[in-house]
Amino acid sequence: MASPAAVAPLLALAFLILAGATLAADPYAYFDWDVSYITASPLGVPQKVIAINKQFPGPVMNVTTNYNVVVNVLNSLDEPLLITWDGIQHRKNCWQDGVLGTNCPIPPGWNWTYNFQVKDQIGSFFYFPPLSMQRAAGGFGGITVNNRAVISVPFDTPDGDITLFIGDWYKKNHKDLRKMLDDGKELGMPDGVLMNGKGPYRYNDSLVPDGIEYETIKVEPGKTYRFRVHNVGISTSLNFRIQNHNLAIVETEGSYTMKQNFTNLDIHVGQSYSFLVTMDQNASSDYYVVASPRFVNESVWARVTGVAILQYSNSKGKASGSLPDPPNDEYDKSFSMNQARSIRMNVSTGAARPNPQGSFHYGEINVSQVYKLRNEPPVTISGKKRTTLSGISYSPPNTPMRLADLYDKKEVYTLDFPTMPIDGPPVMKSSVINATYKDFLEIVFQNNDTKVQTYHIDGYAFWVVGMDYGEWTENSRGTYNKWDGVSRCTTQVFPGAWTAVMVSLDSPGFWNVRTENLDTWYLGQETYIRVVDPNGGYNVTEMVAPDNILYCGLLSNKQKAQKPHGSSSSSTFAAKLNGYLVAVLVLLALVLVH
Repeated sequence: MASPAAVAPLLALAFLILAGATLAADPYAYFDWDVSYITASPLGVPQKVIAINKQFPGPVMNVTTNYNVVVNVLNSLDEPLLITWDGIQHRKNCWQDGVLGTNCPIPPGWNWTYNFQVKDQIGSFFYFPPLSMQRAAGGFGGITVNNRAVISVPFDTPDGDITLFIGDWYKKNHKDLRKMLDDGKELGMPDGVLMNGKGPYRYNDSLVPDGIEYETIKVEPGKTYRFRVHNVGISTSLNFRIQNHNLAIVETEGSYTMKQNFTNLDIHVGQSYSFLVTMDQNASSDYYVVASPRFVNESVWARVTGVAILQYSNSKGKASGSLPDPPNDEYDKSFSMNQARSIRMNVSTGAARPNPQGSFHYGEINVSQVYKLRNEPPVTISGKKRTTLSGISYSPPNTPMRLADLYDKKEVYTLDFPTMPIDGPPVMKSSVINATYKDFLEIVFQNNDTKVQTYHIDGYAFWVVGMDYGEWTENSRGTYNKWDGVSRCTTQVFPGAWTAVMVSLDSPGFWNVRTENLDTWYLGQETYIRVVDPNGGYNVTEMVAPDNILYCGLLSNKQKAQKPHGSSSSSTFAAKLNGYLVAVLVLLALVLVH
């Protein structure tokens, strides 16, 4: 391979071409990631965690609407890897989604480059490794998509932007947790809650051991900060609060909301929120930032609490005393449901585009198909503990389904996912929802289990139109919010309750529908929506498969060998150079077209 010095003139030429072509195309953002294990002790016990460029959590990707994002991922783990981009829609480009229905995993020692556009999006999202419980070991990080300068934001520009990852955590590694599930066991109570990969501040000597590193958020008095809070945990809903400070919610997962103040907010697994927090206290001491478990016996779970410190620059001392109280409804979930119902979309403001978010009158569109996806407590199928949606426990095929379609491979999956739950015995198979481009779907998530589940749809934002306790019926539509329901990509469904969403299928491809709770997801609670253009829109309404596509399963013979390589400077440089040159070719083509 040529040395960096030898290709310097080529890089200089590339940058000149890039600079000249900037006006003809949207900007590019480049990232080189080495995904590897490092040793950390977030709860005081050394354990392997998954880091990106030796960072745990991983770096925040800070981009702007319509940026093209190029991420070269080197897999330095000892098992296959994918990265998925929670909430990034990959318009008509499911090839970049990073899940098993669309992508072959990156083998250990190999690298693969994602290339996608954050088209017409703003907001707060996160990425993570979706395979084999890996998120339980880390590998997650933030995605901040800023507004373009020409689009106004419905609040004053904050004085700072703070990303905070909260989530339950085990001292066991993800492989041990995986084996527990394979053996039919429950994961049990977590060992703690992390905040930005760190354990709790020692607010109580009997609950928190000495010597644990905790997160400190430094702020200036009188200023207002935007907190982007992501629950990247395994299975625990968390109540988030900052002692003596209001949380003014302004955005969730790409939609601006009506601004309203909360003293605390429940954030469920996989969800993301933006709050404006003004530093309006007297700083007599530091302040607690708390994430505590919900819907559990708090006396038993007392040690499973995340605590960080908010520190004014003029603080007069350390935080001490009791934590701010959580909601007083240990087993009554009506408070949490009413909170969720109160979050409404700001229909008068623009987001990625200047036209108001309420311009799309979702409540006036005729529904093409209705699906009721019902979750039941775990079942036994062929001697194994499994979870189901509508009586089906999903089993991922060895060949990604979108790849199988591209090469006309039959019997990889079935298009027979039922519109209503089946009444017979549960089955395990690769069953997919069959939908059509530009359909408008109504999906009801019915949770007949005893724990909160959160459900996510890749590739889309959906409108949350209703939620209530009991069994959903057609009469439930009378309670729907058909005007300003919040548009997001992940919604909670309370036990013994339902949540209804509506989604416009304007992006062909295969799109994952899953629970974000890692244990129930791992055991089979997912499916896909296959969105096909009946006019044969491949290469027209859907982007072509990338040149660097990986092959596996029935197409393994097409894959060229890649020599396993470590995270050396030469391999990183080569990947970066390849990315630059690809971008140059793309931009040159655009210049010639224009």
